[in-house]
Amino acid sequence: MGLRPNPDGVLPPPLRFGYGTNGLADLRLDDALTLLADLGYDGVGLTLDHMHLDPLAPDLASRTRRVAQRLGTLGLTATVETGARYVLDPRRKHGPSLLDPDPENRARRVDLLLRAVRVAADLDAHAVHCFSGTLPAGTDEDTAWKRLAESLAPVLDAATAAGIPLAVEPEPGHLLATLADFHRLRRLLGEPAALGLTLDIGHCQCLEPLSPADCVRAAAPWLRHVQIEDMRRGIHEHLPFGDGDIDFPPVLEALAATGYQGLTVVELPRHSHAGPHFAAHSLPFLRNAAPTRPGTVAPQAMSSSTAHPDATPPNTTPPNGPVLPPTAPVAPPGEPSATPEGSTP
Repeated sequence: MGLRPNPDGVLPPPLRFGYGTNGLADLRLDDALTLLADLGYDGVGLTLDHMHLDPLAPDLASRTRRVAQRLGTLGLTATVETGARYVLDPRRKHGPSLLDPDPENRARRVDLLLRAVRVAADLDAHAVHCFSGTLPAGTDEDTAWKRLAESLAPVLDAATAAGIPLAVEPEPGHLLATLADFHRLRRLLGEPAALGLTLDIGHCQCLEPLSPADCVRAAAPWLRHVQIEDMRRGIHEHLPFGDGDIDFPPVLEALAATGYQGLTVVELPRHSHAGPHFAAHSLPFLRNAAPTRPGTVAPQAMSSSTAHPDATPPNTTPPNGPVLPPTAPVAPPGEPSATPEGSTP
C-alpha cells in the first residue's frame, strides 16, 4: 500500500507518530521524552498533570521553557492534552468540567485550558486538546450545550491570539460524543477558525456510524489532533494494537491522504504499568500499517504489538537506536482494566 499523489501531483507528507504521556505516568517526564526519542517517535502527546508539567504548580512558565528546550534537543514536537484524571479535583475524575452547574467550578476548568494554551504556545505545540465532560445530573441538554459554548469562548479567544488550534475531542459518554456533536458546537460558536477537532480512532470504532477510515475523511477539514489505539465496537476500552477490531492500514492511508501534518498519538492511559513496553511495540506496528512512499520499503510486520515483552521480538530497531537492550528485562504487561468509568482514561 503506497501513498498516492494529490490532483496536483504532490505526495502528501508522511504521517508523524507520537505517544501520550498519560500512558507513561510511572516515568519522570524527562525520562519519558528521552524514551520516546530513543524509540524513534516524532513527538509526544503531553498531558498536563501533577507528575508531568503540573499546570497548577508554581513557575509554570520557567518549567515550560525547560521542557521546550528538552523537546528541541530531542527533536520532538508536541500536542498539549488536558485529560488528566484528577488534576483539578482529587475526588472526581475529570472534574469539574465545562458543564459543571457551579460557575466557579466551570471557571476552574476554563483556567486550566487557558494555562494549557499558554503552555502550548511556549512549546510551539500543534494544538491544545480538550473535551466537554459528561452531562451533570439534573441538567438538561440545552442548558449543558449553552454552558459548553460559553465556557469555551474565552479559551478560543486565547487560542486565536496565540495562534494555537483548540482541538475538541468527541468522547463516548460525554455531552459531545460524536462528530455530529462537534458540528453542533461549531454552529453554536459561530464556526470559529480556532476550533478544531481531536479525532480518536478508537472512539470511531466504538460508536460512530461511519468506519474509522470514513470518519477520518469526514473530519479532515477540521482535524487538528489525532489519537490512536485499538478498540472494539460498543466498548470504550483503549486497547493495544492487535487486541481490538480496527483495520489500521485503511485508516492510516485515509489520514495520510488528507495531508494532515500534526501528530498521531498512541493513547494507552491504562497501560502505564508497562508503558515502555507498549511504546516500544506501538511504533513498529504503526509504521508497518502506514502507507509507504515511492522508493521506500515497508517495515517488517509484527504479528502483534502486545506480544509478551520477554519474548524475542522481530527486527524493529528504530532509526535512533534499539528498542530495548536484549538483556533488559521487562515486567509482563498484565491485564488492563475493562471498567469504562465514564470518559477517557
